[in-house]
Amino acid sequence: MPRYEYRCRTCGDTFELNRPMAESGAPADCPAGHDDTVKLLSTVAVGGGSKSAPAPRAGGGGGGGCCGGGCCS
Repeated sequence: MPRYEYRCRTCGDTFELNRPMAESGAPADCPAGHDDTVKLLSTVAVGGGSKSAPAPRAGGGGGGGCCGGGCCS
């Protein structure tokens, strides 16, 4: 189940809730009982056990532009 992060506008606390995606926009009460909360935009870090691909080089050369270089000259 996804975890969503919220901030209480009354006390400033940040808290997380596990809830279904269908309920992600539903109001959430802060643990202190306040109901003036806002859902925060969270980033997700994904780690892996394999070596990552090298970063693309600046200046082009080798494709990878728009649509893999197929639509650019």
